[in-house]
Amino acid sequence: MSRKNALAAAVAAALTLGTVTAVATQSTAAATSPSARPGAGFRAMSADARTEALRAADREAAAVAKSLGLGADERLVAKDVLLDTDGARHVRYDRTYRGLPVIGGDLVVHYDANGRATGSDQAHQGALKVAGTTPKLSAADASAAAVRHAKHVRNAKTGTADGSALVVYAVGKVPVLAYRSTVTGDGEAGPASREAVIVDAASGAPLDQYELHQGVTGTGNGINVGQVSIETTQTTSGYTLTDAAHGGTIVYDSYNSSQSSPTQNARAFTKSTNSWGNGSTSSRESAAVDASYGLAKTWDFYKNTFNRSGIRNDGRGAPAYVHVDTGLLNAFYDDSCFCMSFGDGSSQNSNTPLTALDVAGHEMSHGVTAATANLNYSGESGGLNEATSDIFGTMVEFYANNAADPGDYYIGEKVNMSNGYLRRMDNPAADGSSLSCYNSGAGSVDVHYSSGIANHFFYLAAEGTGAKTIGGLPHNGTPCNGDSFSGIGRDKAAAVWYRALTTYMTSTTNYASARTATLQAAADLYGTNSQERYLVSKAWAAVSVGTALPDPGTSSPTPSPSSSTSPSPSPSGSTSPSPSPSTSTPSGNALVNGGFEQGTTGWTQSDNDISNSTLQAAHGGSWYAWMMGYGTSAVESLSQSNIAVPATGTPKLTFWLKVSTQESGSTAYDTLKVNVNGSTLATYSNANASAGYVQKTVDLSAYKGKSVKLEFAGTEDAYLSTVFLLDDVAIG
Repeated sequence: MSRKNALAAAVAAALTLGTVTAVATQSTAAATSPSARPGAGFRAMSADARTEALRAADREAAAVAKSLGLGADERLVAKDVLLDTDGARHVRYDRTYRGLPVIGGDLVVHYDANGRATGSDQAHQGALKVAGTTPKLSAADASAAAVRHAKHVRNAKTGTADGSALVVYAVGKVPVLAYRSTVTGDGEAGPASREAVIVDAASGAPLDQYELHQGVTGTGNGINVGQVSIETTQTTSGYTLTDAAHGGTIVYDSYNSSQSSPTQNARAFTKSTNSWGNGSTSSRESAAVDASYGLAKTWDFYKNTFNRSGIRNDGRGAPAYVHVDTGLLNAFYDDSCFCMSFGDGSSQNSNTPLTALDVAGHEMSHGVTAATANLNYSGESGGLNEATSDIFGTMVEFYANNAADPGDYYIGEKVNMSNGYLRRMDNPAADGSSLSCYNSGAGSVDVHYSSGIANHFFYLAAEGTGAKTIGGLPHNGTPCNGDSFSGIGRDKAAAVWYRALTTYMTSTTNYASARTATLQAAADLYGTNSQERYLVSKAWAAVSVGTALPDPGTSSPTPSPSSSTSPSPSPSGSTSPSPSPSTSTPSGNALVNGGFEQGTTGWTQSDNDISNSTLQAAHGGSWYAWMMGYGTSAVESLSQSNIAVPATGTPKLTFWLKVSTQESGSTAYDTLKVNVNGSTLATYSNANASAGYVQKTVDLSAYKGKSVKLEFAGTEDAYLSTVFLLDDVAIG
């Protein structure tokens, strides 16, 4: 779960000083923070400076963990440090629990130029509570369960039992001890496709599955960069395809080694002259030229645009392998070997190598994602992972400005496939599989297709709506809500996405959280009341994620009624407010999506409360709202505005509530309040624990004929947890 936090006390820590004072966390709406810094950007860092920054972050780690309320069994390990031009610092940590890796335990802590902590983004909020680290299943049993549950490959198999490693899986609200296994089999990447399967270490139940080859699949790319200059290295006997100007990146001929081991038969490209390839597949060098050129352009794009030096921002280039496997219609980045592989295609695409410019940018960008937010490659975060590579692969194409492959928003337009592209960012649904608009089932769609939502967002944010020709190809930014607006330009849109990815996103970020991250990034770069931030919100609304912010360039919307005309609690302490003296009847809408079966539609949530997780049961259907349950200090809210309360009869709010708690006794430690127009009408707590759902009713007679905001507000103290489950909310 991703949440914005304000750290209430100061952290006395300059970059090279490791003294951290204890701090507390509290939920806040960071996108509207007055500390937004228009014009914020990232500084370039030398390898030595980055190494020292990481050492400083590691020295601070224990104090940071304590200040964030993490447990005694948890440790933070610094992964990355980014410096803003104004001296602000962003430190990304991975987390371990009793020495075990924590999937979904990553976090980012933000500091201002004076070393004061200003906030954090956490994939899992607060301390981890795991019953123990002794599994009921053996590693061999976990491997067998992983084979049974694999869904991305057929004829799955695993290697030795030690291929299943114990981890803590903290992607949901309740962390569990689990095994992470790697299985191989027939899949989209060929006969040696790999899939990660995570199973419960007690029951063997599947928790997650995702492909390990994060690449462009299904078609190939042509050798179409034309005659270009590439960086090589001279040796005593001639030249090699070693690019010293870009971190020592080396392109190897894999000589058809298996995709699971591209180095097996690999050898460096060498020759006595410094002329490579002939522009066709008759020369094995031609694909290598494409790869070398594309990776160099990708490096330059990140360096010259964001001051990022290579995939891991450490100045080191990743090796690349061409001619991988036989008949491989795939290209992919593999973080385990810090390398990229490119297949030669198959008869389905006239044996065209997958080495096009936007493909090289796509694969290298998977490495950047792995080095930063490390978005889980499943569910909505997996779609965001794929979209990030499409976004920056496209930006590399624009950056290169290659006459043979001009920039556009088509992905893989140089490949030989019947419709002329792999994906389209302006109209994702045109391929028949990708999503152009968000829906509650997006997390269940293949990540290459759910990526369409973010791709569509980026295109609309950059270019706006309407038809146009870009790079010689027709584009049409058709919004899901019928809106019409201009874009902020591709460079600004890319800056917003990069800052959101590297500074605010975590491994569990979903589409709602991505919207929050990009709005904060836009506020940092261009100002809270900027047109850029407003248009970013318009683009998200245009793909059915959230609603647009008020236009800062026009008059403000009609304000809410003042306190003199709003209902207020009666002095007697009853749960019914006194009637407002106002006799007007504001317009409004019926409560939307009360059963949550349309996901977040209609609702505004401070965290990822609306869920279809099988870890809890819905009252009706499969979706419900899961509030609280952290076991640490936390607040959450779930609300819906502009609801019209019936003007006749005795209007009531009804909903089904299930309360589960680790607390005991009748003292209310953790609460869920029902607020209407800011007034609390009912309060439920750990003392209301129930074995199942119980229907609750709240009288709305005092709001008859009015338009109201309904809010469920949860508060949890620093100790034991309480879970509040909501479903089937109605007003009538």
